[in-house]
Parts: sequence; C-alpha cells; structure tokens
Amino acid sequence: MKNKKTTKVLISLMLILAMLVSVACGGNGAEDETPETDTVVEEAEAEETDADESESAAGLEGNALDDGVLDLGTNAAFPPYEFYDGDQMVGIDIDIAKAIADYLGYEVKIHDMEFSNIIASIESGKLDGGIAGMTVTADRLESVNFSNSYATGIQSIIVTKDSEIGSIDDLEGKKIGTQFGTTGDMYAQDDFGIDNVQAFDKGADAVVALLAGNVDCVIIDSAPAQSFVEADDNLQLLDTNYTEEDYAIALTKDNDTLLEEVNYALEVLTDDGTIPAIIEKYIPAK
Repeated sequence: MKNKKTTKVLISLMLILAMLVSVACGGNGAEDETPETDTVVEEAEAEETDADESESAAGLEGNALDDGVLDLGTNAAFPPYEFYDGDQMVGIDIDIAKAIADYLGYEVKIHDMEFSNIIASIESGKLDGGIAGMTVTADRLESVNFSNSYATGIQSIIVTKDSEIGSIDDLEGKKIGTQFGTTGDMYAQDDFGIDNVQAFDKGADAVVALLAGNVDCVIIDSAPAQSFVEADDNLQLLDTNYTEEDYAIALTKDNDTLLEEVNYALEVLTDDGTIPAIIEKYIPAK
C-alpha cells in the first residue's frame, strides 16, 4: 500500500510539474508576440518618415531645369540690391539668387544688363528669370510669372539741399529723373506726364543729371537712394515716401515647375532666417 501511494504521489507531482511547464511555455509565447508588434509599428513609422523625407527631398532638389543652370538677369547698378565690389557682383538680390540656386541644387549664372532688357530676355528664352529689385505689375505679368515677394521696396525722392521741392505736391511741373523701365519711372509718367519725366539707363546717371541741374529730382528705390545721398553732401531725401511696393523674382511663363520650386525655396529660406539675414547684411535695421 505504501508503495502504491508513493507511486500515486509521484505521478501527481509529475502531472503538476508538466502543467506548470506548459503554462510557463505559453507565457513565453505571449511575451514574444509583443516585441514583434512593436517592430511592425516602428517599421511603419520608419516607412512614413522615409516617405516624408522623400517628399522633402523632392522639394529641395531642383528638376525644372534640364541643364541644371539657373540663368538670371539683373542690373548691377542698383545698390544695395545689386552692384559691383571691384569686379565682383554683390548685393541682396545676388546673395538671394545664390541661396535659392544652392538650395535647389542648381548652378546659378547672373547676367548684368540694362534693366529694361531683362523681361524681353526672359520672353525670348535667353534667361530663366530676372532678379533686380523688380516689382510685380499688371503689364509685366503679361510677359512673365512672378515669385512670391522676398522684400519690400519704397520709392523715394532725391533732391538737392537747396531745392524748393519739399513734398510730392511740389513735383507738379518739375523735371523728374528716373531709371528707365522701373516702377518709379512708370508711376512718375502716370502721375506727372511723360513730358515731365526723363528716364536714364542707370539710377546713378539720373543722380548725376540732378547734380548738374538737368532734372529737379530723382525718383528711385529707397535703398539705392540712401546710398546716393550718403555719397554726396549736396543731396537729401524728402521725408515723404513716394510709393511702397513688394519685390519679386520674374520667371519665364514656359516653366511653371520652376516657379513652384523658387517659391518653395523662398519660403524655406525665409523661415530659416537665411533671407532676412541677407537683407540685414546690406540694410541693417536702425
């Protein structure tokens, strides 16, 4: 009897042990499933991240220009937006053009020409665009596309210190100097008549004419106007601004993808502080 009981006890213990082992194995299996689920989630998140990065890369990497070269026209006689430092073209527009091209993965070539020839060169296909302190107007929009604005310009009035002109109202009947093809030129012709406006190829030429007494004042963007005034003690600016306007990049109408890319780059380079820093470099905040 004693031996049978012992045997039963042993059998019972073995059964209990087998059950415990079975439960333990089942527990391990459940634990193994958890990391597999986590791995799947992580892979899905990684795939989403890769997709986002791919979309971003598409925005960063230019593909609108087959030759990889962004050809832009400017008029390098418009400080501080574009001018020469020795034999090197520099200025706000030059730096912004380089930043955009670099961001989009393009080489940039900037061609110095008369301001009035820039849009015609874009229309003819010689240029992809133009960056030259250019304002969006209805007439220009018939010939080119325009990017979003990257800077605000103010048209100012330069007079000599002995001038009798003290306000915009005093310009009536006066001889006004402008730079040919600029908005200052257009506005002056509209406001005071073509016969009262003399346009010059360069803003500097208009200022020389003012100092020589050939015109009574010069209407030009405030930034170069300030530079001209600082360079000659005989000149001053009227306290009243003539107009305010936004500057944008002119682009060919034949390439909408380029317009999208440039606007994308402008947005990013503005948000990350690149473009504000370029403007601050040449026009320090007062």
